Amino acid sequence: MFRPKLPTMPQPTGRVIPPDVVEPTTIIPGTSTPPAPVAPVPAPSRPTVQLTPGTALALVGGGTAVVLVVGAVLVSMLLAVAITGASVAVCVLVIRSLVNADAKRH
Repeated sequence: MFRPKLPTMPQPTGRVIPPDVVEPTTIIPGTSTPPAPVAPVPAPSRPTVQLTPGTALALVGGGTAVVLVVGAVLVSMLLAVAITGASVAVCVLVIRSLVNADAKRH
């Protein structure tokens, strides 16, 4: 009752493929085989991209524009959060002041 029951190993569910048998080959020293003919390399199917100074300048300009736009968006979001936090703080001060003034009158 208090002895733990050990789980049994599950059997493989798929088709079991036995390993391939590797047969040794004999090496005869002193014999050489002629090199296999090399096939010509086919031309690439896609044209290669050539980077000219004009395209490099366009890429740098485009990257700079992207960085500036993303930076402006992030700074504006940070500014919006800061303004919202300041306005909430002012509202809290005004409400606390009104509650305290009302409590002193009674």
